[in-house]
Amino acid sequence: MNRRIYLLFIFLVIACSNTKPTVTMTTPLGEIILEIYADKAPVTAANFMRYVDEKKFTGAHFYRVVTLENQPDDSILIEVIQGGLGWDDNPHRQAPIAHETTRMTGILHEDGVISMARDKAGSADAEFFICVGAQPQLDFGGRRNPDGQGFAAFGRVIAGMEVVHKIHQLPNEGQMLKEKVAITAIVRN
Repeated sequence: MNRRIYLLFIFLVIACSNTKPTVTMTTPLGEIILEIYADKAPVTAANFMRYVDEKKFTGAHFYRVVTLENQPDDSILIEVIQGGLGWDDNPHRQAPIAHETTRMTGILHEDGVISMARDKAGSADAEFFICVGAQPQLDFGGRRNPDGQGFAAFGRVIAGMEVVHKIHQLPNEGQMLKEKVAITAIVRN
């Protein structure tokens, strides 16, 4: 193989390996397109993509919105929409994954960032949230979770933030949407 072709081949392999997968999340309110940072958050991104590729998000929905108005008992306020399979037993739920902090990945909870919901570190599985505005209290060292480990961010919205805002403004009671928003499809692009 001639050297020029070989170098072009190597360049293409490197360029392709550095691409970030994208995912389209379809709801009745429109589509949300996500860029997944598999290179920066390999454990968390692989978990999410496994749910996507194996179609395990069947029956997923957005069910929770956290707004400045609906956190009367919280001293650390955030704004997010949360979705996934719900906290009930679901046959599609996989085992929890190791916690990748923002200190490890460098992915901060900025506007449109998608992250895994969790209770304790190492308990994240099928629940995720999208930030509405910058949410530094969700990063490593933030005070939203008492353990200070923050949440595992793994991608961001690259199109469809208007859909995120529509969901965030829907009627809710105690942070739970009065009517859940179905995620009718989540597919790799």
